[in-house]
This record gives sequence, structure tokens and C-alpha cells, in this order.
Amino acid sequence: MATMVLDAHALMVLFNDEPGADEIEKILLKAESGTPKLLMSVVNWGEIYYSILRGASQDVADAKAHEIAGMRIELVPVDADDLQLVRQAALFKATKKMSYADCFAAALAKTRNAELVTGDPEFKVVGSDLKKIRWLK
Repeated sequence: MATMVLDAHALMVLFNDEPGADEIEKILLKAESGTPKLLMSVVNWGEIYYSILRGASQDVADAKAHEIAGMRIELVPVDADDLQLVRQAALFKATKKMSYADCFAAALAKTRNAELVTGDPEFKVVGSDLKKIRWLK
């Protein structure tokens, strides 16, 4: 089964109907059948929530959170049971010029040997560290 990691940028593209939204819609529709399996770190979920909260309102942020909950995306927690994920995110943060939230998306893709879906150019610095990056256009 193919596995893909969505970063915050991927869903923000969808919510803002920006270039790449059609591709995200197709990925989400395919995921409804179980393939690909979609993952997102709770850190990146939080990034979406605070971005919408700052740019719109609590009501809009809550509505989008509810919308995400209805998508077939497994939210991956950050806890003591998975320090490998935290360790990899910390390694990326220490050695690459990236936001800490983006380090969690990259770390999730690396530790799960998954394809990362993004349009955020910040991920170019980890391209060679990951299995594959699907760049939204």
C-alpha cells in the first residue's frame, strides 16, 4: 500500500483553492478507497489550525478542523511512544534550514518511508533525504 504524508501546505492549498488544489482533491478521493494511505503529523494539523485562526476566525478554524476530521487522513501523534519521529524532526531542525513544524512532516515521511506531498519550497533542503516528494504545481 502506498503511503503519503501531507504537510500543512498541501491542505492549505486545497482550502484556499490555490494551484495544486485539484491534485490534492484527487489524492483525497483515491484515499477514500484505502490507497494511498494518508498521514499527517498532529504538529502540521496544528499549523493549519493556527494559520486559519490568525487569518480568519475561530469558527472558520473549527469548521476546517471538522472538515479534516472527515477526511481519510491518519493523524500521527507526537508522544513518548514514538521518539524516533521526534528524534528525526530534531535532526532535520539541527541540520537543515526549516521550520520545526515542517521538520515533523519531513520526519514522518522519512520514518514511514512515505512520499511527501507539498508545494512548500522549504522542503527542497530534504529532498535527497526522503523517498520522494510530490511537488504541487
